[in-house]
Amino acid sequence: MKFAVSYSTPYHGVDPDTIVAYARHAEDCGFEALYLPEHIALYPGAAVGHFELPPSLPYFDPLDCLSFVAAATRRILLGTGVLLLPYHHPVILAKRLATIDVLSKGRMRLLTVGLGTLPGEARATGVDFGTRGRRADEAIDVMRLLWAGGEEGVDFDGEFFSFDKLCQFPKPYGITHLPIHVGGSSRAAARRAGRRGDGYFPGGALAPDERALQMDLARAAAAEAGRSPETLEYTRSGAIDMTAEQVEAFAAQGVTRIVVSATATEPERQREEMSAFAQRFALPDTTEAGTRT
Repeated sequence: MKFAVSYSTPYHGVDPDTIVAYARHAEDCGFEALYLPEHIALYPGAAVGHFELPPSLPYFDPLDCLSFVAAATRRILLGTGVLLLPYHHPVILAKRLATIDVLSKGRMRLLTVGLGTLPGEARATGVDFGTRGRRADEAIDVMRLLWAGGEEGVDFDGEFFSFDKLCQFPKPYGITHLPIHVGGSSRAAARRAGRRGDGYFPGGALAPDERALQMDLARAAAAEAGRSPETLEYTRSGAIDMTAEQVEAFAAQGVTRIVVSATATEPERQREEMSAFAQRFALPDTTEAGTRT
């Protein structure tokens, strides 16, 4: 089992020193990765399900923030949970991701993409809300094509994106293409993860039977696409105070990674929560002195 930690600027704050301290402590505790969420723009009345999002919530651009974190850390992987893929042009996004990966020496490895649920956010970025699933599928194909292409250039002619003999360098650090995980809470997201993703990261508000069904759909879709279902990673959100029994239950469901988040509002208490979790699950202590604080 792998363990990662998330940082949400609407909850944890936008102070750069706090973000760096949080990321460095997560790294010292042995967490695999740091995840950040995304919203590009909010508006009065925007809601996810029955939960209304105050329009003043301060969401950082996750990739800019992760680049900042990468410069202040040594080994922690960088993740998004989730990046709203339909609202990013894939040619520009492929360049940004490869840049972060090269500058961080191969740590932009847990990109998780989703579709977004706010129609107003789609309109603000010029995207037809009803086409965002097809647009996301095409965007994944475009980015992988660009990352794998050579000096002769690559061609693409799709519904939303089109180009001829396009070259994009530098390439990701030491690999052909960056892993792309798919996030979401729908069966369509599960199928997308199987057809195109390197992993599936379903949302939190799902009944156990629906969770199991969606993971079965993802694996079946992978097999139908000629891909190996066994290599599909399964990431879930967990609680910072979860028990060993709860982790074992996740593992029994095939989960390969758990992402937790500090719940305290004070930075010192946040670090205590992360340290306690790391000690409970014997994460590798990566501090130079070998002792967590």
